[in-house]
Amino acid sequence: MEKILKVHNVNDYARYIGAEEIHPLISVIHYDELEHCRHSLNNYDVYGIFIADVRLDSLTYGLMNYDLHRHALMCVAPGQIGGKTDEGEEIQTQGWALLFDPTLLSGTELAHRMSAYTYFSYNTSEALLMSEEERGIIVGLFERIRLEAKGDAEPRILVAYLTLVLEYIARFYNRQLSTSTKETADLLSRFETLLTQYYDRRVYQSQGLPSVKYCAQELFLSPNYFGDLIRQMTGDSASNYIRRFLMQRAQMLLTSGHTIGETSDLLGFEYPQHFTRMFKKFYGYPPSKMGKL
Repeated sequence: MEKILKVHNVNDYARYIGAEEIHPLISVIHYDELEHCRHSLNNYDVYGIFIADVRLDSLTYGLMNYDLHRHALMCVAPGQIGGKTDEGEEIQTQGWALLFDPTLLSGTELAHRMSAYTYFSYNTSEALLMSEEERGIIVGLFERIRLEAKGDAEPRILVAYLTLVLEYIARFYNRQLSTSTKETADLLSRFETLLTQYYDRRVYQSQGLPSVKYCAQELFLSPNYFGDLIRQMTGDSASNYIRRFLMQRAQMLLTSGHTIGETSDLLGFEYPQHFTRMFKKFYGYPPSKMGKL
């Protein structure tokens, strides 16, 4: 059984790797400064932002292993597991970590906006690959936060700097998402093919309607990264893309002579009423105008 470090508060991790404890609710660690460091597989109750300035092999995120590139930034949220099992060896690594407790955000506007930062649930393979300039901006903010946290910083100041960090990460991710690569260039085509195969192979009979989560897993992406990619490429959500596919398929089935009940079943709806409601909302008229009752 793997040894897992429970990171209940930010200093649980700082103490484990021998880093300075600078504040009860926020920790900024510069790995280059550590004399002794070990791997750890962590179960987080806090938020974490990690910058790897060297290649880190076989890091774990959830149930999958990945390799990371130079200047990769990755984020974790409470309830997630990440890192690498401690096998007793000391390691030398370069980079930064910033951990902050959710209670630091209590009563702030940032607390209400955290759900918008979907990159906290991206897979490690979807880490932000930063340019030197981008890294410099984030590290500069980390250094400022560490300086403030060591002094008599007011929580609102720390939260203000955290907000800047999160906004910059969002901006840099938008750049990454909008940059066409070989892997993303044919994503829409693969998405469309996956939905077609979902029905050709009758997956709907056991799974019901296709979901964003199912499609993301089949395309080896996290649901949020997949959803953000589709939105960046189409201007619409992945769920709406699926809904549009369903309704176009429904039109085809109805016009070919299938009843509303048959069409509902062939799409994977649990109840015909749910199909009728979606169809009317999408087209503005009920399916009875096209098919038979």
